[in-house]
Amino acid sequence: MEVSTYDYEYSSETYSTAPPCTLDSVNNLGAQLSILFYFMFLFSFLGNGLVIFIIHRFEKLTTVTNILLLNLVVSSMIFMSSLPFTGVYLQLSHWIFGKALCKVVGTVYYLGFYSSVLFLTLLTFDRHLAVVYSLGALQLRSRSYAAVSCAVVWLVSSLACIRPMMIHTTFTYIDNLTYCQEYPGETFIDMNLLNKFGFYIELILFLIFPLVVISYCYVRIAITVMSSKIITKFKTVRLIFFIVLLFFLCWTPFNIVKLIHDEAITCEKKLKMGYALEVTRVMAYFYFCSSPIFYTFVGRKFQNHFRQLLVKHFPWLKNKVSVSQQSRTNMSTKSTRNEL
Repeated sequence: MEVSTYDYEYSSETYSTAPPCTLDSVNNLGAQLSILFYFMFLFSFLGNGLVIFIIHRFEKLTTVTNILLLNLVVSSMIFMSSLPFTGVYLQLSHWIFGKALCKVVGTVYYLGFYSSVLFLTLLTFDRHLAVVYSLGALQLRSRSYAAVSCAVVWLVSSLACIRPMMIHTTFTYIDNLTYCQEYPGETFIDMNLLNKFGFYIELILFLIFPLVVISYCYVRIAITVMSSKIITKFKTVRLIFFIVLLFFLCWTPFNIVKLIHDEAITCEKKLKMGYALEVTRVMAYFYFCSSPIFYTFVGRKFQNHFRQLLVKHFPWLKNKVSVSQQSRTNMSTKSTRNEL
């Protein structure tokens, strides 16, 4: 959970304030922007809930893609569940929910983030198999393959959360306010070694590795689609491409600023990086809020299912929705079963 209300310097024995540098303006900006977290949280749960309902109502988890998408939605909802607590923390500038919930919220934040990255990578790899090796991949792309893949992602993500779970805790600072941040607490924890380990794990496993895999897969997909000139294959991968592109457009600035922010030395640079971190944080969280829009309105099948739900629950919309168009879409659903 990336929350920073004051500038601290930790050592193995004690902690003290950094050289005088007032970060109140940065904290005020973070508190103002955190109001958006509540709207993101509500919109995310409504949007992701709609996606889950559509998958359950119309798809029944009959394809590998739907299973992976469902797990991605769940991971996004896990991440978004931490935002209301983060918003309150930023606005009050101290933690009011207790030590246990501090560890839970910090762990949930990373679990949602890590699993989302890996599920995006897995979705892209699965689309790569389906498009590049369309016939040979039929036997491999089974429900068992999807279940094992999802189990591995959750296991790896959970193991990666051990570090933040260990060092996320509450502590009281000089002003007698309680904070919930990364802090070793016990002297037997080598904070520097632990931070370096966490940094390289996040950099390699959850940034470089996904970028390499996703880039390779989409290069192969693009070559295959252009050489075959099959329009349906292009439509099949379109949704996943938008989801992945949106993710990295939203998360890359945040990760870059985070790296630079940690290296900032002077007060002026700390302030600039602080402002940038607060703004890019909102951009990053926006992904988890907006992805249901792509699930629901970019995929042709989801458009059709959503249209059916509207007409069923709001009959007066029949005049707004073309019945013939809906029928044609329904007739083509079976022929585009794997299209999202």
